[in-house]
Amino acid sequence: MRGAGQQAILEAARHEFAERGYAAASIRDIARRAGVSLSAMYHYYTGKQELLHALVNDSGQAYFESCRKELEAAGDDPGERLAALVRATVRYRAEYRLESSLTLTEWRSMSEAQLEDFQRRQFDGSRMFQQIVEDGVDQGVFRTPHPEDARRGVIAMCNAIAQWYREGGELSVEELAERYVELALVLVEYRPAGRRPRHPA
Repeated sequence: MRGAGQQAILEAARHEFAERGYAAASIRDIARRAGVSLSAMYHYYTGKQELLHALVNDSGQAYFESCRKELEAAGDDPGERLAALVRATVRYRAEYRLESSLTLTEWRSMSEAQLEDFQRRQFDGSRMFQQIVEDGVDQGVFRTPHPEDARRGVIAMCNAIAQWYREGGELSVEELAERYVELALVLVEYRPAGRRPRHPA
């Protein structure tokens, strides 16, 4: 568990990257914003690259934990499970917009080991969607003749949220999540056996 100083550094880096961009943000400004000395800063992080990885890693852990909780509550029906993953992904892209954007624009700034870790997470996330779509097709509740295209379409539309969503807009995050659940189920041509995916109470 991180101490207050280390957490302050991460929050400062998050704001500096958001306001100035990764390339323009400086370690000195991050330390100043966090209220710590440069030596204290370097005690925790060697530089911007490690800060970038820490932010991306933290948000990734939060995403997979959210997926786990949603899937545990979803049951076995592929439509419900796809809805669960879409909700978790929409929330993540809306609530971690900066981290989502950084992974798209600054992945070249990661070290080889950090990039491998990031790509492994990407694969794991994509694989969750793929398994559910395959299960739905096998069980005859997803009728799409193009399951791979449908899977890619669902992931792409969820990922794009980080580029345009802003708080205070027409829809709340939860309303947006439910709208995207409907769109995802249309893409896979979901035909449940007499029931629809469960919605949160």
